[in-house]
Amino acid sequence: MVRATPEYLAARTSMMSLRAQALEQSMMASQTYYSTPQQPVQPVTANRANAKDLKPEAFTKPYLEFMTENPTVFHAVGYFKEKLEKAGYKELHSRDSWSGKIQPGGKYYTTRNGSSVIAWAVGKAYKPGNGLAMVAGHIDALTARLKPISKKPSHDGYVQLGIAQYAGALNSTWWDRDLSIGGRVIVKDPETGKTSSKLVKLDWPIARIPTLAPHFGIGMTGHNNQETEMTPIIGLDNSDLDASSTASSEKPIGGKGSFASTQPPKLVKLIASELKIEDYSNILNWELELYDSQPAQVGGIDKEFIFAGRIDDKLCSWAAFMALLHARDDEDSGVIKLVALFDDEEIGSLLRQGARGNFLPITIERTVEALVANTNTLYQNAFIGGTGLGPGLMGQTYANSFLVSSDVTHAAHPNFTQTNLTDHSPRLNVGVALCVDASAHMTTDSVSMAILDRVAELSGCVNQRHMIRNDSRSGGTVGPMLSSAMGVKAADVGIPQLSMHSIRATTGSLDPGLGIKFYKGFLDEWEKVDGEWRA
Repeated sequence: MVRATPEYLAARTSMMSLRAQALEQSMMASQTYYSTPQQPVQPVTANRANAKDLKPEAFTKPYLEFMTENPTVFHAVGYFKEKLEKAGYKELHSRDSWSGKIQPGGKYYTTRNGSSVIAWAVGKAYKPGNGLAMVAGHIDALTARLKPISKKPSHDGYVQLGIAQYAGALNSTWWDRDLSIGGRVIVKDPETGKTSSKLVKLDWPIARIPTLAPHFGIGMTGHNNQETEMTPIIGLDNSDLDASSTASSEKPIGGKGSFASTQPPKLVKLIASELKIEDYSNILNWELELYDSQPAQVGGIDKEFIFAGRIDDKLCSWAAFMALLHARDDEDSGVIKLVALFDDEEIGSLLRQGARGNFLPITIERTVEALVANTNTLYQNAFIGGTGLGPGLMGQTYANSFLVSSDVTHAAHPNFTQTNLTDHSPRLNVGVALCVDASAHMTTDSVSMAILDRVAELSGCVNQRHMIRNDSRSGGTVGPMLSSAMGVKAADVGIPQLSMHSIRATTGSLDPGLGIKFYKGFLDEWEKVDGEWRA
């Protein structure tokens, strides 16, 4: 079992300055280990490497680029789809039959709602009943979404925007931030009449929620009214001061009864211009949100930090995804390596694209069904109706599987040390933390901890521990709901961060790479470790 001993931590701290000095050079020199938006992952080279050989510092720059370029859940899924296609993964649509489309050695992905994605690689030596090595996380983040009718009356010359908080957004950290707008737009093709979804992202801040000066005696960090006191401004309209003006410059556009007529006209024009839409009535609807437009960047005296928005949880999800692309493709691999990234975790995971839906179980069952249909008749005739799929086979599959539930966790806090639990508050730039909760808000137990400590040993990783104090309240993850639905062994793993649920958070500059190192180690070594338990 590998632990973050005091000696190890001291040695790591002394090396941080040297690592920071070499960070830029290391990232540029290690092209094999990461991708940028312009340069796709090259898994043919990378997947032959062992997790021990990965250089965590090589992943800092691409993570920053991912975070800056993909602010919404829809952009994140679009990014993942692009990388999967370039890495040889084939998309499977839920409306189509998967029969005959899945083979041992194949790589596949599917999406739901454009906001959740599951990708998996079938081992070349896979046989029906073999298990899956799974990592599951979420890619939604706390945000503020435009209301269905986002146009609001102007006050004192300000054009404002109607927004609604998603999860715990619109807290005090949203004051005076540079906010931009992005998301997806539902568009009708004027020639064919067919509808499609298009991504949009404005690359400059157009919104701001202004604070009030302290002279007025109204606190900005108390219980401010989120409906009336946290309404963003997006422009100016002083047409009411012109005596000759008969109408506001904010006159509705798009035609009576159209979606465009319910939105701020200047915003409609701006979005239409970005998407090259001439007729505003062809914008049928949209799901747009505000996001902090400041780029993700390294910080700290030795560049040992990452400062970014939406770290929870585009950190663990990105690391897990990259680990799948870098996983080994061994000839004798008999398991399915899978990463599932869900939407709606921050609001309870109850929607169909959330972890409480059937997205993951049905994807696994359809995959196993297709694989069984492609094997010999011995397997086909062994199960219900000759189809090869039944409760016996799926029960066996799940019993042979393991789930790593992956979500960011709380790092030890230097200013609120009373919240830290001795020996259970992880540090930045050390390694992932195995998260434990006595009331089962986390799935980790003694067996799963032993398994993942063995994975860390084989992968050259350091596993930390996280547990809250008895006088604190624990959060939740997708782990309990998924493990109970499928009956799989599971553990909760998190990359530590500071300022959780703030519009701007902090993690370690090595932590994205350390996450990839661990998740890759799990995907590559689970079959071996599972075999040791059977011995």
